Amino acid sequence: MQIFRSGRGPAALAVLCWLFAIGAGLQRLWAYAYTPGPAAAAPARWPAESRLPRDAHRPTLVMLLHPHCACSRASLGELAQLMAHVQDKVTVHLLFYRPVGAGPEWSQTDLWDSAAAIPGVDRRIDEEGVEAARFGGFVSGQTFLFAEDARLLFQGGITFARGHAGDNDGRQSLQALIHHRPVSTRRTPVFGCLLGSGGSAS
Repeated sequence: MQIFRSGRGPAALAVLCWLFAIGAGLQRLWAYAYTPGPAAAAPARWPAESRLPRDAHRPTLVMLLHPHCACSRASLGELAQLMAHVQDKVTVHLLFYRPVGAGPEWSQTDLWDSAAAIPGVDRRIDEEGVEAARFGGFVSGQTFLFAEDARLLFQGGITFARGHAGDNDGRQSLQALIHHRPVSTRRTPVFGCLLGSGGSAS
């Protein structure tokens, strides 16, 4: 090639290596963004051992959150949009994971504050993820919807990728189910951090 004969070969090779490195990095980022966490093993009915109050007159939604998971900002944003369409039609509990021995400040992050700004939701601390385990959940952003008669209606996430907001099957299914309309999807992938981690996906 002329570029190598002109003495610019090493520079051209360096550029090619740089482009290859960028491409490999983008591929890893893409894979990370679209790789879901472990699916929940939710019970078919509201867990009898749960200490959360279940509403017998309207559906009850439970979302698990890790207060240090940056990915879950998108989940809360999608929940805020959902609540704008189903206000007063659903009871919502947000369970914020906190490890044993951590002080109150460990959970009081920007996610905790953002959740407080969503009308009609109940925030609770879930020590060591005890309640999350009762619902079979492991990942921040996992969401469960139960009917008035305690049947599980939906489980999964409400974002289409890690940390990405926008229209998605999860939010659309929840909105339809809360309005007692039929849906084609009752289980979606969830993109978020493992509850027992330090707030990073693994």
